[in-house]
Amino acid sequence: MQQNSQFMTLDEFTIQQLRMFPHATGELSGLLRGIGLAAKRVNYEINRAGIADILGAEGGRNIQGEEVQKLDVYANNVFKEVLRAGINCAGVASEEDEEITVFDDARSNRSKYVLLMDPVDGSGNIDINITIGSIFSIYKRVSELGKPAELRDFLQPGTRQVAAGYVLYGSSTILVYATRRGVNGFTLDNAIGEFYLSHPDLRFPSHGPFYSFDNRYYHFIEEKLRAYVDFCISPENKSGPLWNRYYGCMVADTHRNLLKGGVFFYPAVSDKPNGKLRLCYECNPMAFITEIAGGKATDGNGRTLEIQPDHIHQRCPFFVGSADMIDELMGFMQK
Repeated sequence: MQQNSQFMTLDEFTIQQLRMFPHATGELSGLLRGIGLAAKRVNYEINRAGIADILGAEGGRNIQGEEVQKLDVYANNVFKEVLRAGINCAGVASEEDEEITVFDDARSNRSKYVLLMDPVDGSGNIDINITIGSIFSIYKRVSELGKPAELRDFLQPGTRQVAAGYVLYGSSTILVYATRRGVNGFTLDNAIGEFYLSHPDLRFPSHGPFYSFDNRYYHFIEEKLRAYVDFCISPENKSGPLWNRYYGCMVADTHRNLLKGGVFFYPAVSDKPNGKLRLCYECNPMAFITEIAGGKATDGNGRTLEIQPDHIHQRCPFFVGSADMIDELMGFMQK
């Protein structure tokens, strides 16, 4: 596979994976291809954002109380339009929408999957042309097929994800997705509009040179976590002082750590006792990808994927990255 990876498109890869399961229906493969199509459309607009009047704030605030950017609205609409037009998704939960969106028609009601997403991660980076991303999570429905999807389909613990992934819009556009068979990355060839397999069978290094933390919160976190931050930049660290890399975009930080090794954390702070990141469509998909790739993810008390969500916009502290580094961090947290 690796020898011919530069010639294998996302569509070909998903079809090849489908052939390994004689009783598979092809819905998941079709849904992943739909996500790829939506990502291409979003990528095109990002590349011309400065001349397409989608820079800057839209004027309102989302359910999180955050200022909505024009690109947030555009990407949210694109993903929903593409998935609604397909036949493989029964509904969507988005960071930008207060309620779930159910595709209530005969075709969609027969679909067995629902999708949760953050259409644009790192919205604050849009106007200054720094890396942003999209995050998605796919679950098999627990409600009755043939009827509209229900809220309980979206409120499942992360252990029940069947696939999760992200798209990174940067110097190149990369789609990374995980199923229980592994984690694979695909780079977009803009010349012909195809995602090609570029990073087969991704694995998290057990340790790395980076830690990702917003240092402006240093004086607003628990003392034992401040001790870990001090340790990261201390000569006493057996790996030497770590480099702090924090983009304000979890997709970018996690992707770098997946390739190079590192740890990312957004803990509880004094004014955000539950952290900032959303469990269902930010933490869970990243935790799923990380664990499949050999890393670890926790809320500081237990495994992120085992948390039972109460609502789709629920927040939680999040620590994710290389296994040895998460173990090291938790040693400080448990003192």
